[in-house]
Amino acid sequence: MFENLTDRLDKSFKILKGQGRITEINIADSLKEVRRALLDADVNYKIAKEFTDTVKQKALGADVIKAVKPGEMMVKLVHDELVTLMGAQKEDMNLQGNPNVILIAGLQGSGKTTFSGKLAYYLKNKMGRKPLLVAGDVYRPAAIEQLKVLGSQIEVPVFTIEGEMNPVKIAKEAIKQAKLMGNTNVIVDTAGRLAIDEEMMKEIRSLKQELNPQETLFVVDAMTGQDAVNTAKEFNEQIDYDGVILTKLDGDARGGAALSIRSTVHKPIKFVSTGEKMDALDIFYPERMADRILGMGDIVSLVEKAQEQIDEEDARRLQKKIAKNEFDLDDFFKQIQQIKKMGNIKDLASMIPGVGKAIKDMDIDNDSFKSIEAIIQSMTPGEKKDPTILNGTRRKRIAMGSGTSVAEVNKLIIQFNETRKMMKMVSGGGARNMMKSMRKMKKKKRR
Repeated sequence: MFENLTDRLDKSFKILKGQGRITEINIADSLKEVRRALLDADVNYKIAKEFTDTVKQKALGADVIKAVKPGEMMVKLVHDELVTLMGAQKEDMNLQGNPNVILIAGLQGSGKTTFSGKLAYYLKNKMGRKPLLVAGDVYRPAAIEQLKVLGSQIEVPVFTIEGEMNPVKIAKEAIKQAKLMGNTNVIVDTAGRLAIDEEMMKEIRSLKQELNPQETLFVVDAMTGQDAVNTAKEFNEQIDYDGVILTKLDGDARGGAALSIRSTVHKPIKFVSTGEKMDALDIFYPERMADRILGMGDIVSLVEKAQEQIDEEDARRLQKKIAKNEFDLDDFFKQIQQIKKMGNIKDLASMIPGVGKAIKDMDIDNDSFKSIEAIIQSMTPGEKKDPTILNGTRRKRIAMGSGTSVAEVNKLIIQFNETRKMMKMVSGGGARNMMKSMRKMKKKKRR
């Protein structure tokens, strides 16, 4: 996501590299590249021009600090303007109401049903609420079945009425059911069409009017670029929704939708969705997204993902084992499982400042761990606890049992020993300080 935009913006900043100060001439060349980068990312021409005009005005009117180089100043100005363009700050959902009703709208294929499941998972597992999913797409049996499957996966009930073709009636009955069962949120998945039509709009308008939801969310496929923005504008004129959900940001998304929607429809982007896993849903933070677009990483989001998977008590126990030099291959295996639960490895690595550009052309995914996992699982408990007993015969047996080579087994042992040494070095407070830092960052985020 945004890789091409990041590269093009980086190129525009290099124009000012070595310049002593910002002038009308050198900034014009730099901003020309910025505008081209935005247009190539499928940002509307008018928005791209307004963006660069604003940056130019601020750059020429700013008192450039002598210690700050012109290129660095341009990065800051573009960063700040990107944040403003995408909404300045995150906006929370309205979760009032008993029950709270959330209406999901969008075209067919935009990812509405999958998002409904992800939102239910988010509300249940991250906010401690009790959601109810409603199958309101009465025209596609596959959508109803998909929602049932997702509900089963995340252990959230799905409300349907067999044979009923009136989505308003289904949703109203679901709200009654929610009140009886104590559900805090009613998430209504609605029908989509391959294109905007009057019948579709009439139905979604009727649903909003009859249900009076606390939150109406428009789901849009980020891969459709400027078309996504046009669709968002049309829907907003019809139903005046409360927020936008960008899906498929892990695909070949050029980024135009994320950059253009807020300024076009004046509605906030509330979530971004990547992948098919139910936990692959993130709150949209304009500043963090701007950081990632400019290749600065997103260390706060990385820490938050780690906190979701790492239990502090487990971390303390692990720290004690490291301090006593008792960290073994079984612990190593468990750490791999926790990292995999955090998400796609390449996406996680790109959140580390400076790493994104370095690995953009590398083929990294969670399957990279398969051979390591197979090797460790082919060991006996004694071998995992004390790898020093792994002689040539044992290593050959492990290689055969894991479907790998002796060279791969040897490589893993070397990597493990290096990891153990590094962890031992930081055990005298490093791990504890890391946990403290994570807690501080979490508190700062909440404020």
